[in-house]
Amino acid sequence: MFRTRILAVAGGSLAVVAIALLGPMGIGATRTAEGPKLAHMVYFKLKDSSGGNRAKLVASCKLLLSGHDGVEYFSTGSLAGDLNKDFNDRDFDVSLNLVFADKDAHDKYQESDRHKKFIEENLESIEKVRVFDSYLSPAPPAKPSSESAK
Repeated sequence: MFRTRILAVAGGSLAVVAIALLGPMGIGATRTAEGPKLAHMVYFKLKDSSGGNRAKLVASCKLLLSGHDGVEYFSTGSLAGDLNKDFNDRDFDVSLNLVFADKDAHDKYQESDRHKKFIEENLESIEKVRVFDSYLSPAPPAKPSSESAK
């Protein structure tokens, strides 16, 4: 009976830990006190996709969209022209990749004056915008390589 009670308590404890880790946002979502990290990936198709226009939009992204509070990762760049497999989506010219500490940081970024200025300054040159937002799950711990195991 004592053993059964211990197993029941242990099982209940594991269930509580599992619920806390999995939470409402999904399996293993990376969490802060406010919620999981949020990836914000934006793909811009330009009306004129010349190299100069791509460079101009990348520069605008760097100037106006980097350095916001709550941004843990920022990058921008042009389509990798040499990666042209059947499965590569090539319907964009410039990408913007941000990882926010949480949804609140994302929402503040969306309402910031610099984000609004970016839209105002670039809207006329953009043909299409696709936005992919996702809550992030952490990567599994790295396995030691055979070199470091020695």
